[in-house]
Amino acid sequence: MKILIIQQKMVGDVLTSSILFEALRKKYPEAELHYLIYPHTKPVVENNPFIYKIIEYSPRIGKDPVKFLKFLNFIRRESYSEIIDIYSKISSGIIASYSGASIRLGFQKNYTRPFYTQTFTYKENPETNAGLAIENRMQVLKGLDQDFPKELKPKIYISSEEKKFFRHKLQKQGVDLDQPVVMCGVLGSSSMKSYPGNYMSCLLDELINKVPGAQILFNYLPWQTAEAKNIYNQCNPETRSRIFLDIYENSLKGFILNAANCDLYFGNEGGAANIMKALEIPTFSIHSPIVKKNYWAIYEDEAKHISVHLEDFHPDLFKSCPPKFSKQKNAELYQKLNPKLIKLKLNEFLKNLEI
Repeated sequence: MKILIIQQKMVGDVLTSSILFEALRKKYPEAELHYLIYPHTKPVVENNPFIYKIIEYSPRIGKDPVKFLKFLNFIRRESYSEIIDIYSKISSGIIASYSGASIRLGFQKNYTRPFYTQTFTYKENPETNAGLAIENRMQVLKGLDQDFPKELKPKIYISSEEKKFFRHKLQKQGVDLDQPVVMCGVLGSSSMKSYPGNYMSCLLDELINKVPGAQILFNYLPWQTAEAKNIYNQCNPETRSRIFLDIYENSLKGFILNAANCDLYFGNEGGAANIMKALEIPTFSIHSPIVKKNYWAIYEDEAKHISVHLEDFHPDLFKSCPPKFSKQKNAELYQKLNPKLIKLKLNEFLKNLEI
């Protein structure tokens, strides 16, 4: 048995889909399990004991017909017996179809059905607190056997030596690890997934007001530096004194190791929040209005892991909203998610952690 799982796109997607390897390894101990991912997402699955081989697929390959055909032939030579295409887009469907695998599993979409031997419909309501992102992925395994769990938790595997090295690095940079260290996802992966900067600064002020000894590290993408500094400048002086703006890791691996030495995550929902959960660190996340909360609210328990969505406070605003709405509409809805709505829940979260 030789299985390829395809999960292109973002860090959170790749991390979440890695749960399939644990399930498959326990069910089929002798199976050879491969993972096809984008190169920049590799750090979240490095050292995963359930993955036999990682295949890096650059987006550039799909844009070059010659390189893409060469890659397709490489996949066919691997002689996979099963393909599990979690990405389920046309490009990955072509890879699955061309592989020659006798079993090809994917999600039901009007343009992908011909690529697979069996497809699965996205669930709309979760059955567990794992959330739809987990449950939708796990259901695909039913194409191999009915006896798989409904949910598993994503994990990131780092060595104690790596964590210790970054711990010492943070100390040298002036961080007091005897005091709470907060990783703040100050910006999302795009403007559509970023809580307004003036609102974010208000919540950071509130966090420092409730936990005066907290030390804050900012997480953002390199091209978002100016936006991150703008949010920093909107914080009050006391809050700014608790933000280590100069501590920043350009690499995903560096972020993971910094995150592993933090006490909690606060900020935008996204890959950073998923990484913190996989490291078993408490999280408080703010969802974008355009993203349904029940999809990415993974393993939330209203204690260690909490998230907020505008729909929690104003469900009426979403009754007439189409499944997908414009960037302008998303921005308008973000403005309605006033920090005052979030503060009470944030304060309860901080109180429960007893930091």
